[in-house]
Amino acid sequence: MPLPPPGGTPGARPRTRSLSRFLPRLLAVLAVVLGTALAAPAPQARAAVTLTRVSDFGSNPGALTMYVYRPATLPARPAVVVALHGCTQNAQVYADNSGLPRLADQDGFLLVLAETGTANNVNKCFNWFQSGDNRRGQGEALSVRQMVNHAVTAYGADPGRVYVTGLSAGGAMTAVMLATYPDVFSAGAVVAGLPYDCTKDNSPYLCMNPGVDRSPAEWARRVRDAYPSYTGPWPRAAIWYGDQDTTVVPRNATGLRDQWTALHGLSQTPTRTTAIGPDATRQDQYLAADGTVAVEVDRVPGIGHGTPVDPGTGAEQCGSTGAPYFLGSICSSRWIARFFGLDTTGPGDPGPGDPGPGDPGPGDPGPAACWTASNYAHVQAGRATINGGYTYAVGSHQNMGLYNTFVTHTLKESPTGYFTLADSGCP
Repeated sequence: MPLPPPGGTPGARPRTRSLSRFLPRLLAVLAVVLGTALAAPAPQARAAVTLTRVSDFGSNPGALTMYVYRPATLPARPAVVVALHGCTQNAQVYADNSGLPRLADQDGFLLVLAETGTANNVNKCFNWFQSGDNRRGQGEALSVRQMVNHAVTAYGADPGRVYVTGLSAGGAMTAVMLATYPDVFSAGAVVAGLPYDCTKDNSPYLCMNPGVDRSPAEWARRVRDAYPSYTGPWPRAAIWYGDQDTTVVPRNATGLRDQWTALHGLSQTPTRTTAIGPDATRQDQYLAADGTVAVEVDRVPGIGHGTPVDPGTGAEQCGSTGAPYFLGSICSSRWIARFFGLDTTGPGDPGPGDPGPGDPGPGDPGPAACWTASNYAHVQAGRATINGGYTYAVGSHQNMGLYNTFVTHTLKESPTGYFTLADSGCP
């Protein structure tokens, strides 16, 4: 959870002290919120993922540590996914439990894990609330940017396909990276995080809970102010949160949605809504004029503060609940990779860009697959979405009638991820 440090640490680099007046409240928060997690031993996690530490990736003004997970088979010019852990965690814990290394193996991307420590923050939180770390060209934000530079030059990665995701303080830092380096990151996924620069005029505690209301235009202005001369396209943003989160309350997901839809010039009303995963996570998507998903909000039912995972070996499963703040539910990392456009073989819409190697292009529809099921089952499988109580085929957006178990249709899938009604015969 994104909590600021209770003062300095001997030998640490100089830090901003503007939050020292919140020390008494911080200690109370730590005693209540962190006491259980720190007092009890964590459950045994899976076998550790092998990470490579990179010691020389730049000037590193934020004093962070860089780790890399490189799949055994990596395509030329791979995409880069930067992962940012939550408070009390580290890079190894995040790699072992998030499911991201397995997806890197399957989807062929380079995984970069940034790590902070107690010298920066006593609870090992990224300092998303510190002006010395959440501005372009300085502190932790610049250190993460330097890690991307190193990944591109040392591993031959594609600078046009760089993404970032993180939990809690790492989620808030994900928003920082999207705001301060929109020229570097094509998209990001904020898990249980906060809108960028909420602490400009509020304490981090108020931002976390009960949250802060600002207009979409004001939230967007704070991002624009992070890089005033920028005139390029804004990164796409996915927002994940548990609807029972009392640490970083759901109001922050609304603020993030308002911030990024306003930047993209979109309404705050979703273009389409569907239910995904084994727990019927509600997915609201906000489409740009070209049909790509510019902003996505995924509301996970029945969970609190943490990364949603779905342990198992199934195609839609990933992650482990072997450490605090990894919560059994839906494999959020799989859906995040899908949002980034790194997985175009499963349900959901691929991200922007041309089809990858082996993916069907406009002139290569590939073999058709047929599915006969109720509208409810089609939605659960990701072949259809719901909006206003009606069901629509993914891709063609054909109206399939009411969302229930009593209406049955046959859908033809061709190319992958594009479904059309085929009740009269398929293929």
